[in-house]
Amino acid sequence: MAWDEGLAQLMREDLAGEAITEKKMFGGLAFLMNGHMVCGIHKGGAMFRVGKPNEAAALAIPGAAPMMFTGKPMAGMVDFSDEATADDARRGQVMKLALGFVKGLPPK
Repeated sequence: MAWDEGLAQLMREDLAGEAITEKKMFGGLAFLMNGHMVCGIHKGGAMFRVGKPNEAAALAIPGAAPMMFTGKPMAGMVDFSDEATADDARRGQVMKLALGFVKGLPPK
């Protein structure tokens, strides 16, 4: 397993009450709403799809960084360190941004 199952459980609790599905992706675990990724966990932390409009606000949260994929930043995505992800308040802030963005997307 390439991710922390304890962190997966925290994310499940954060997303309780939402229509979420889980899917193994990119060597980690993704949490999807209507076919769109909200967040995911990987070795070393988590990622959140906050959308371009929320990216600056998300990056202002301590422990957040641009999500890099094949050496390039992924627009609208932020990476969260293990420490930041373990912090309920910071994880809650970025989760709120991610859910707000994804809820505005049409279902796939």
